[in-house]
Amino acid sequence: MSNITKWDSKDGEFRRQVSSFRSFVEADPSAEFPAEAGRYHLYVSLACPWAHRTLIVRKLKGLEGVIGVSVVHYLLGPNGWKFASPEDVPGATLDTVNGAEYIRDIYLKAEPEYSARYTVPVLWDKKKNTIVSNESSEIIRMFNTAFDGIVDPEYRGITFYPEDLRKDIDEINEWIYDTINNGVYKTGFATAQEAYEKHCVPLFESLERVEKILSGNEFLLGSRMTEADIRLFTTIVRFDPVYHGHFKCNLKQIATGYPNILRWTREFYQLPGIKDTVNMEHIKKHYYMSHTQINPTKVVPLSNGPDLESPSIKPASRPY
Repeated sequence: MSNITKWDSKDGEFRRQVSSFRSFVEADPSAEFPAEAGRYHLYVSLACPWAHRTLIVRKLKGLEGVIGVSVVHYLLGPNGWKFASPEDVPGATLDTVNGAEYIRDIYLKAEPEYSARYTVPVLWDKKKNTIVSNESSEIIRMFNTAFDGIVDPEYRGITFYPEDLRKDIDEINEWIYDTINNGVYKTGFATAQEAYEKHCVPLFESLERVEKILSGNEFLLGSRMTEADIRLFTTIVRFDPVYHGHFKCNLKQIATGYPNILRWTREFYQLPGIKDTVNMEHIKKHYYMSHTQINPTKVVPLSNGPDLESPSIKPASRPY
């Protein structure tokens, strides 16, 4: 069994596992995994920024009645993510599809010989009893278009990966993923000073780059909110309450050091439905109570970061 709480390599570096399940749901009825209402189920943690991406697109594309969701406990223990009743852990759920106790049970049901990490999100096919994908970047692409023939008319045609911006989205995703999305983890899970500094400095160089972009743009690529914004938001909303202190990403805070990123974060958070996907209790308790090699006391700081509800910031025009 993989040691899910062993984060670093021998050289003190954190190296993220490559996702193992990489199939696609498609609009084509003859596809291996055709888009159908009620067929697919999403397993997430409200704490996880990668899973958070999928919840945002599920919300914005009107897929809540099409794709079910189960939410794990915020604690990540030696056996991985565990399901819990909402009575025991508000915001969590039991697994009503497979009756699993842990996310690992889902993986082993799909692939009995699976031995890598049991990560979230997981997109499950209830007909074939298998995992379609555990790669968040590809799940959000499926949610973006594959179900357009099923969702209510008001959601059809909404795209966060428009053809005319795909090259730009891919380019900005690449460096934001490496130095910011994953950069906070490479910084925070480093167990050697050299490894820590190697990733902390580029992280803040990229935040300065984003700050400059947002000094002239409403969103990362102009007036339209895209997949690039979604992927960045889930890291930034966790930055001050978690990554700044817990992961030692402490050269600056979003609240005091990046006025344009803060404005953008507020505007994104205030878009309809986004706030419903943010559970700061799960976020903070997960990081501060699960990573005992970093925080052995499990004491959770009080701050939730900057107030994202005020002041009110309205998009200049419909952003998507």
